[in-house]
Amino acid sequence: MAVADWDPAGYGAFRDLRLRPALDLLAQVPDLPSGDVVDLGCGDGAVAPALVARYPTRTLVGVDGSEAMLANAALRRAYERVTLADIADWRPERPLALIFSNAALNWLPDHAALMPRLAGMLAKGGVLAVQMPRQGEAPSHRLLREVSARLFPARALPAESPVLEAGDYVQLLLPHGEVRAWTTDYLQMLDPVTRGHPVRAFTETTAMRPFVEGLTPAERAAFVAAYDLELARAYPALPDGRVIFPFTRVFFILERS
Repeated sequence: MAVADWDPAGYGAFRDLRLRPALDLLAQVPDLPSGDVVDLGCGDGAVAPALVARYPTRTLVGVDGSEAMLANAALRRAYERVTLADIADWRPERPLALIFSNAALNWLPDHAALMPRLAGMLAKGGVLAVQMPRQGEAPSHRLLREVSARLFPARALPAESPVLEAGDYVQLLLPHGEVRAWTTDYLQMLDPVTRGHPVRAFTETTAMRPFVEGLTPAERAAFVAAYDLELARAYPALPDGRVIFPFTRVFFILERS
């Protein structure tokens, strides 16, 4: 299903929670050879200041397929340039020192072909550093599929997440160099929101998007109401109104031999 452009304001409402995994990934990146740094699937450029602080003398390029997100990214004045491109088939002009990708490659299929292709874009000693959500079996994401199938049985469901287990990426990329991979479960504390469930506020700018794309206003309202109800059972509120929202993320770093 085609989806509309991203909403930078909605996505940025949880900036700190979304940025922390990127910083955790960046902290594990080893020394780089000479060459440029690409923030692949850069979104609104949230991680750009950290990349500039780590690599102040490098050319930093942001690549994303969302015009709205790139417009915000350009305002940060951290990238030497931003490039509007489909990250599924983007290619650099020359081998890179670092391809850094935070919560973007999970939107692309066939990781068995994708990750080696990205590895081939690196200079000798270059690094591919990737973080992706692996939340498909969690209630937050599983309930999206269940509610959609119940309310709109004739409607095709979006493809399931292609993200593999951390060990699968080690085996997949070992022919290309040294690989480290790990999984982190973040116990996110979500504050109450004015309308609906806090987890829905988190997912509606990301995982929920393809499930409501193309629905009429009435259909969307019915979907949201049913999803909120299921979320309240799966993620009950604490006495102070906050919700504990466990979120699993997969990381790997390839250093090309």
